[in-house]
Amino acid sequence: MPLVTTKEMFKKAYEGGYAIGAFNVNNMEIVQGITEAAKELNAPLILQCSAGARKYAKHEYLVHLVQAAIEDTGLPIALHLDHGADFETCKSCIDGGFTSVMFDGSHYDFKENIEKTKQVVEYAHAHGVVVEAELGQLAGIEDDVKVAAHEAHYTDPAEVEEFVTKTGVDSLAIAIGTSHGAYKFTPDQCTRNEDGILVPPPLRFDILEEVAKRLPNFPIVLHGASSVPQEFVKIINENGGHMPDAVGVPEDQLRKAASMAVCKINIDSDLRLAMTAGIRKHFNEHPDHFDPRQYVADGRANIKALVAHKIKDVLGCNGKA
Repeated sequence: MPLVTTKEMFKKAYEGGYAIGAFNVNNMEIVQGITEAAKELNAPLILQCSAGARKYAKHEYLVHLVQAAIEDTGLPIALHLDHGADFETCKSCIDGGFTSVMFDGSHYDFKENIEKTKQVVEYAHAHGVVVEAELGQLAGIEDDVKVAAHEAHYTDPAEVEEFVTKTGVDSLAIAIGTSHGAYKFTPDQCTRNEDGILVPPPLRFDILEEVAKRLPNFPIVLHGASSVPQEFVKIINENGGHMPDAVGVPEDQLRKAASMAVCKINIDSDLRLAMTAGIRKHFNEHPDHFDPRQYVADGRANIKALVAHKIKDVLGCNGKA
């Protein structure tokens, strides 16, 4: 089976009230952990690469890793560029075998975002590739994407119809309170429950509902949607790490979003935490080990378990491949 676009995936997801996981990949073990879980659960997948991933692992390596995963699993998999900063980057991925790209023009003013997004859409569609764009801007840090809290702003539902109509994009990432990175919310933004755990502010479902009314049957995307599992944070901190007050988006809110208009949920930080927790614990328990196949395998196993949980309990896309 060749790589697919997200068009049919999103149509089924919208109608079925579930979302597709868009998991960031950087190396072989991450690809294996994700795809092994999806294969066992017969779930469709979006594997996405950031600019940082392409710089670290090289474009050609990533493409061939994903192609190997397709041969191994037989699953419908889309290969997506996450946060394409400019036309040239998007064009490079389109020409290089990606089936989906995101152009992130959220830092431009509304008119310029439309103009630059439209340029990407015209080239992509001429080559059979779909395009995701962004309105509103998330706070946080992810590779080269760095937005301070005071610079972030929610999506304005009044702008979405004009933006989608004028650009011709296939899906739209909106800002409703998610954030990039493992430190999505400061303690001042949160409350603490009876166990002393930080509880972040709720997502703005009113914005999502209004966007869905204005864009009926149109796929919406959530970036910065990792939940920062506290069990992995605890393992990291107990094995030499230092991650105080790392907190993510509650999974029950993500499940609610997936039952609405959200068809794609991006997950990156959770994968990093799972990998790091496995490796740190392994080193602490086996200080004599030096073979990467031993300790990286534990990180891969954590990723597989995490992705299986996300597919079944958050995204709801198990059995939908």
